Amino acid sequence: MSRLALRGTALLAAALVVTSCGSGSGEPDPGDGAASDAGTSGAFPVSVSTAFGDVTVEEEPVRVVALGWSDAETALALGVQPVGASDWLGFGGEGVGPWAEGRYDEAPELVETLEPSYEQIAALQPDLILDTRSAATQERYDALSAIAPTIDQPEGAGPYQTTWQQQLDLVGQALGRAEEARTLEEEVGRQFADAAAAHPEFAGRTVAVAAYTSAGWGAYVRGDSRVDFLEQLGFTNAPAVQEQAADNFYVSISEEQLPLLHADLTIAFPIFVDAGLITGNPLWQAVPSVQAGHGVVLEDPTLVSAFSSGSVLGIEYALENAVPLFAGALG
Repeated sequence: MSRLALRGTALLAAALVVTSCGSGSGEPDPGDGAASDAGTSGAFPVSVSTAFGDVTVEEEPVRVVALGWSDAETALALGVQPVGASDWLGFGGEGVGPWAEGRYDEAPELVETLEPSYEQIAALQPDLILDTRSAATQERYDALSAIAPTIDQPEGAGPYQTTWQQQLDLVGQALGRAEEARTLEEEVGRQFADAAAAHPEFAGRTVAVAAYTSAGWGAYVRGDSRVDFLEQLGFTNAPAVQEQAADNFYVSISEEQLPLLHADLTIAFPIFVDAGLITGNPLWQAVPSVQAGHGVVLEDPTLVSAFSSGSVLGIEYALENAVPLFAGALG
């Protein structure tokens, strides 16, 4: 079973948003905080602009709860260990992918994703809540901000459509680590540039990214981290898919519409189903690009999760391990 767990409401089922269940435990000690590898108290107070207005963080956060998709991994990449976190990709344990293992001294308390327990979050006594890539509703924001200063998505970004750069910027500001965030963004940007330079054949080529679940097929459009990843490498999202875009970053397609996935490169991955249901599907096999050998089915759960994570740490893993697969199929 893929660790990329998709459950929940009709909106999130259509958007293929991953969710998992958290667990609760006892009362926190206010002195046990989100471990920080360097003092940044001189950076505070800071004001962070979000879709719900400017949020002021008065002092260096000690107890951070990371609720948005990849917020925990982003905090960890900046040297801060959340005391509570949502496990969107269903890893269990510390709630992060293997590319982020070893960055916690103590595992965080896991919190539900789509419908978090506000009582559980309040019991963690957070002094900062990160929710930069989520449903971003006013109701959710109001409930969280009543507990602690909450950093939500940037203005203009749709639900779950915060880019990794925006997420890194928001989290960096809120943690008083804006300079470290800029340095990390530049480093990942260089890795994208190096990968694109190593594969000039990517430039201007079309790509379609699809997922298959027990509910059927769907394809991703701009605003999704997977499409953003590929476009940073030089690809262009397949026009036939992009034309289906509405307000979400994912569009459902029927099996009869699978020809929409025809592109210079066609990528698909399973979610909670066996990959054989893709590779053995005659309609998938009939997509012209797949027939020509330009289709890739991502079967390794770790690679699927890294490709889907939209975090700087997961991106680095995907650049190293997915790009060769794409190059091989395109060639």
